[in-house]
Amino acid sequence: MGDKMTTGGIDAPFLQAADKTLSVSRPLVMGILNITPDSFSDGGQLHDGRQPRLDQILKRAESMLLDGADILDIGGESTRPGATPVGSQQEIDRVMPVLEHLGQHTDACFSIDTSNPALMRLAIEAGAHIINDVRALRREGAVEAVVDSSAAVCLMHMRGEPGTMQDDTRYDSVEAAVYGFLKQQSEMLIAAGVDRCRIVLDPGFGFGKSPQQNMRLLARMPKLLELGFPVLAGLSRKSVIAAVTGRDIHERLPGSIALATMAMEAGAKLLRVHDVAATVDAVRLFEAMQREK
Repeated sequence: MGDKMTTGGIDAPFLQAADKTLSVSRPLVMGILNITPDSFSDGGQLHDGRQPRLDQILKRAESMLLDGADILDIGGESTRPGATPVGSQQEIDRVMPVLEHLGQHTDACFSIDTSNPALMRLAIEAGAHIINDVRALRREGAVEAVVDSSAAVCLMHMRGEPGTMQDDTRYDSVEAAVYGFLKQQSEMLIAAGVDRCRIVLDPGFGFGKSPQQNMRLLARMPKLLELGFPVLAGLSRKSVIAAVTGRDIHERLPGSIALATMAMEAGAKLLRVHDVAATVDAVRLFEAMQREK
């Protein structure tokens, strides 16, 4: 890759995502577009149980982009605790019309939140820039789908499956387990031919972790940065906020912004969020403070 350039412990100051080069000199905001009837926070808002609501999805996407979102993350399968798996074709039928519709109307950077290799290939062919996989490419054919493309990929740590991941949150050391797994998966991907500047790591807050373990991972995020990749933090509206504050799902904006700010301080370069405008404000304030150091 040539001479190593560093940005807060990251090997390169950019993320190469297909034909888009995204600077990570500041935190990037990834707006969540859940095309599902059952996601934990906004399930059913953009999908009526039969088909995506394309007009509402376009309005939501345009609103997020106007609010300052750098990336739109489209997901067709809920991965909340206890979620029911979705069939491959059903997930494709949810996501592809949305990606194609948005691609015709916006020039956004699109991330596809999926573990489905068939959808990965279709989405990349249709112009998706990032594959955001909660299973870190462990399904058969997923590695090949990414290797055969120029898309970026986000590798996340999750023990078990969404339906059962909270059944056992015991670790000898949660940070060591996350670090070791993501090191293994990233090295495997590089050996397969993916450039380092296409890889993002996600510790998987809320995916098979207790509230205390989530906070421990956040506090020790600088250790994960030693691997040299940008880190994504997905803490928006998560149950860890309720565990600490007692707030209901629709009362978690202050907690979400607080955690996003803590994540930036710890070195996160991508923030996956529901509330784009408020998070963009937090990023701007954080950056204004950083410039005075």
